Amino acid sequence: MAQHGMLRDYRFTDAADDIRGSKLYGLNDEKLGKIDDVIFDHSSGTIRYVVVDTGGWLSTKKFVVPAERLRASATHKDDFAVDLSKKQVEDFPPYNETDLESDELWADYEGKYRAKWDMGPVMHREGTDRNITPTTQQMPGNSASARVAGTAGAEDTGAFEQGGFAASTDTVEISQSANGIGPRWDTFQDRLRERRKEEINTGTERDAERFRKAS
Repeated sequence: MAQHGMLRDYRFTDAADDIRGSKLYGLNDEKLGKIDDVIFDHSSGTIRYVVVDTGGWLSTKKFVVPAERLRASATHKDDFAVDLSKKQVEDFPPYNETDLESDELWADYEGKYRAKWDMGPVMHREGTDRNITPTTQQMPGNSASARVAGTAGAEDTGAFEQGGFAASTDTVEISQSANGIGPRWDTFQDRLRERRKEEINTGTERDAERFRKAS
């Protein structure tokens, strides 16, 4: 059984507890889309990613954002923000929901996704949850001394260690929780943890029915 799942059409009794439908804003208050679903750990109910529906501006329509990279929007009530631009989102590997059905496929996707955060324009300052977009001179390996030596010095790599992803490992290391996002998020997370078994069972029955129809 896959270790991660989605809510899909599962609905909470109190719709006010649900963050799905909330808008997500990027850099310069650019609207990136709406939160369409969440990807959570079956064993704990901890949310790993939010799935964002772009409404069509992205060719694959949807993309994911690690939960701990979100924050409550300072200018849009009940909405969320992340330090990403549309260009940065376009550089992520295409998200395919069916990959979640296989731990192997999902691990492969996470590896490719991590690499884009590691190697691409989205980098994270150590000890914070803030993204930074470095200048050409700030990119690892582009300092004057590093260009002369042909390799990046310790001063280059240390400044851009990731807060959520570990560049030196084969797996994605994402923090176990996304605390401090806001009371609406916390309430939603609590409801999900309380009812995850119910949703997992519902999802299992739904998948079995889909399999029967396909047979």
